[in-house]
Amino acid sequence: RTEFDTEIDRGSLNPGKQLFEKMVSGLFLGELVILILVKMAKEGLLFEGRITPELLTRGKFETKHISAIEKIKEGLSKSEDILTRLGVEPSHVDCIAVQHVCTIVSFRSANLVAATLGGILIRLRNNKGVPRLRTTVGIDGSLYKMHPQYARRLHITVRRLVPDSDVRFLLSESGSGKGAAMVTAVAYRLSEQRRQIDETLEEFKLSREQLLEVKRRMRIELENGLRKKTRESAKVKMLATFVRSTPDGTENGDFLALDLGGTNFRVLLVKIRSGKRRTVEMHNKIYAIPTDVMQGTGEELFDHIVHCISDFLDYMGIKGARLPLGFTFSFPCKQTSLDAGILVTWTKGFKSTDCEGEDVVNLLREGIKRREEFDLDVVAIVNDTVGTMMTCAYEDPNCEIGLIVGTGSNACYMEETKNIEMVDGEQGRMCVNMEWGAFGDNGCLDDIRTVYDKAVDELSLNSGKQRYEKMISGMYLGEIVRNILIDFTKRGFLFRGQISEALKTTSIFETKFLSQIESDRLALLQVRSILQQLGLNSTCDDSIIVKEVCGAVSRRAAQLCGAGMAAVVDKIRENRGLDHLDVTVGVDGTLYKLHPHFSKIMHQTVKDLAPKCNVSFLLSEDGSGKGAALITAVACRLRTEQN
Repeated sequence: RTEFDTEIDRGSLNPGKQLFEKMVSGLFLGELVILILVKMAKEGLLFEGRITPELLTRGKFETKHISAIEKIKEGLSKSEDILTRLGVEPSHVDCIAVQHVCTIVSFRSANLVAATLGGILIRLRNNKGVPRLRTTVGIDGSLYKMHPQYARRLHITVRRLVPDSDVRFLLSESGSGKGAAMVTAVAYRLSEQRRQIDETLEEFKLSREQLLEVKRRMRIELENGLRKKTRESAKVKMLATFVRSTPDGTENGDFLALDLGGTNFRVLLVKIRSGKRRTVEMHNKIYAIPTDVMQGTGEELFDHIVHCISDFLDYMGIKGARLPLGFTFSFPCKQTSLDAGILVTWTKGFKSTDCEGEDVVNLLREGIKRREEFDLDVVAIVNDTVGTMMTCAYEDPNCEIGLIVGTGSNACYMEETKNIEMVDGEQGRMCVNMEWGAFGDNGCLDDIRTVYDKAVDELSLNSGKQRYEKMISGMYLGEIVRNILIDFTKRGFLFRGQISEALKTTSIFETKFLSQIESDRLALLQVRSILQQLGLNSTCDDSIIVKEVCGAVSRRAAQLCGAGMAAVVDKIRENRGLDHLDVTVGVDGTLYKLHPHFSKIMHQTVKDLAPKCNVSFLLSEDGSGKGAALITAVACRLRTEQN
């Protein structure tokens, strides 16, 4: 700031305020020029040292005069006219000097405005995280409009200061009139948009009454699965697992476990030691299953599995021992005994021929016979949910329920044998594999399914099936979110109405992204960078909406899962005629483990809907490996006790 700026400020109505405005705006430029001219006259540099009363009168020299004097062709003659009206008799040299002063003052104004505008443009570019900014500046004001050089100078300086931006300048018409109407219209559009977003997400908010109704329906469906006469039509299959006891701590010995559930296959040696210092020691090796084996003949698949077992036995140096084995086989199976399971259908890309409708334990035993190298005692075929329960039951004897909420979802629990009408016997308990993902396949959840749930279901590989699973598990939550985001984008609420290729890509929103987006520790800027990784260029407003959508979908998932679990714990309590039940649920799955809010919301829902049960949750470690070995160990213990 110069001495002239200081003097202008001192003589203003608001000294010390709006200092920048006093250096650049039309209201003050004329005054600045006059102060400079008076000083130059006093020093004998202008008007032969004469100072007239008009020169000292405020408001006599305005910005419009600067504009006139700086005109290229008639500027000097205009300068002479204006100065003459101010009572000085200017020479030709005076007119040139005054024109020069006007240029310096107006040029400084344009440069200062350009510099601050440059700061804003850099901020915008950084906010958007783009290498090059393209934007438009809406601009109004008499100085910009009327001054012959001002606009050009401003544009040139902005482009020089921010070379990595493409900036358009657009003249505004009637900013205060039309602009006020625009602000009102935008505010209305945004409030209407907000109303529509809230209305859509409202469908994902379930009241306590609705959740109690889900619990009631789950109870009806699981009863149907247990009864002989309704079993065929029941969607929640309530499969008998023939696992009749949880570990009691006396299990002892070396056990093998196989874990087949996808493109990788594990063989484990699990050493269980009882006594005061109970220990479980595990050794395992992972083998790949090539695609041609997955899609070849059943004989090829089981020969490959046996080849992997043989390699592992050599690796561990235990080929001579006939070890008991538990086989975790994570495909739909109908078990007829603990060591017999008929494959209903292949899933997860497996297509091996001559396996569906066959007992997979027999197929394994035949493969071992064909190799003629070693023998194993195949004791149990295991579902991974049951394995999860058994692993936790080894740590906590109160654990009688298993739950998986990961890519898919399922639950199992210890039911009274007399209630499982498909199994002979009245005594004791048996673990029932609920296969609860199919809850709702008969339409009993249709009143709470949204258009987005239906869209996800219709585009899935198993349309019409596993409807409950599709509302609560990690594999589908991201798809529900993606469908909502596409709808919101089509309606112009998100991503400037542009549906990117990324958004059209199925399964782009993995569980880990949902978990990251909903993390309380993340600022919106980090949410935006996650969306950018997914190929979605978002504003901060977009990020807020995406976070809300993820929250609504995952909250409903956790509540629905909690309602299902409330039905299970109340069933166990009523089975035992108790006023109050203490029980532990063994849990596994990425959604439960990784999501920042899922477990908390689910626990709270169970507490609200089953107030007579005190339910603890215990994280499982390796239900499909360690769990399979424990089921085998328990079966061996029971076999010994019976003998």
